[in-house]
Amino acid sequence: MTSGSLPSNPFVAAGMIEDPRLFVGRKDELQAIASRMSGVQPTSVNVVGDKRIGKSSLLYHFFQTWEQRVADSSRYVVIYLSLQNVQCHRETDFYQAIAQKLLSFPRVATNPALSDSLRVTPLNRLAFSAAMGEWKTQGVLPVLCLDDFKMLFDNKSEFDDGFYNNLRSLMDNNMLMLVVGTTKELDFYRKQHQLTSSFFNLGHVLKLGELKEEEAKDLARLPASTVNTASAALSMDEQHLTRQLGGRHPFLLQIAGGLVCEARQQGHDENWVKSRFEEQKRRLPKSRNASLKLSNLWRWVHKIFSSIGAFGLWLAEFWNNAKTVVLGIVMVVLVIYCLQNPDKVQEFLAYLLNLTK
Repeated sequence: MTSGSLPSNPFVAAGMIEDPRLFVGRKDELQAIASRMSGVQPTSVNVVGDKRIGKSSLLYHFFQTWEQRVADSSRYVVIYLSLQNVQCHRETDFYQAIAQKLLSFPRVATNPALSDSLRVTPLNRLAFSAAMGEWKTQGVLPVLCLDDFKMLFDNKSEFDDGFYNNLRSLMDNNMLMLVVGTTKELDFYRKQHQLTSSFFNLGHVLKLGELKEEEAKDLARLPASTVNTASAALSMDEQHLTRQLGGRHPFLLQIAGGLVCEARQQGHDENWVKSRFEEQKRRLPKSRNASLKLSNLWRWVHKIFSSIGAFGLWLAEFWNNAKTVVLGIVMVVLVIYCLQNPDKVQEFLAYLLNLTK
């Protein structure tokens, strides 16, 4: 959904974000992919992150918006392909799925120089490599955003080192660029599945973590933060509750925002929101929940000690600024005392002189 009216509840916790108007943040990550695509030497990217951290949404949003991020869009064709949603039992299935996505672009389908080589039967490794060579001759770089790439590792007999070596060769010869989404770095899977291909030393690893503070605020402000003419679905207090529950984790923020929005629409109170949130956040993998709790604990400890340190610095600075004033006041008081009590001062001085004899 990319047009029409915005939903009354703009928070998406059920899967990949498909409406670009509801995608928030990740500007640095999107720019990193675009810069490696448009450089003199295109560099493939491995997007790495925990489950539900937003890898699929990032890859899909890049696919939707890449033309806004490069100077000459005619030099590229970008596709998004989830390997979980296609049947890649054989190597030729993989090439065929990519070809179908590329051919879905009118400027590819209507250009025989680009399309004819993709319609070859069978589209095996040799034929696919020849097709990519033809695309390079035409000055067009295919950029493949491949989600759930680890699905290929389950069929090692079909997707072996020869398959990965061929992909690496296409990448090294600037015929192809990959943006691959995985939960672990590709080299982890190489070791796990006892593969040796240099493909797994992919050019750049882009680690996807929690949102920045401002990005988390923007998510809670949807859709006002992404659509100029729209108002925020949540009030300021509701936004605060959403961020209190979800922190900076995109999936938890989506859950929290959706529940807060639903509660207002159905007349539920804050306790209902918190109870439902505790139930639904279990959809986050347990290991991630544990690390999230540790992360939040560390953030609070850091804040406490930072506050103590800041108070100590303030106290030291206050004393440095105040001691001159204090000493000045003491001197003034002494002078006044001496003027008002000359006899006592004379006696005190005489006493000091007697001590020195």
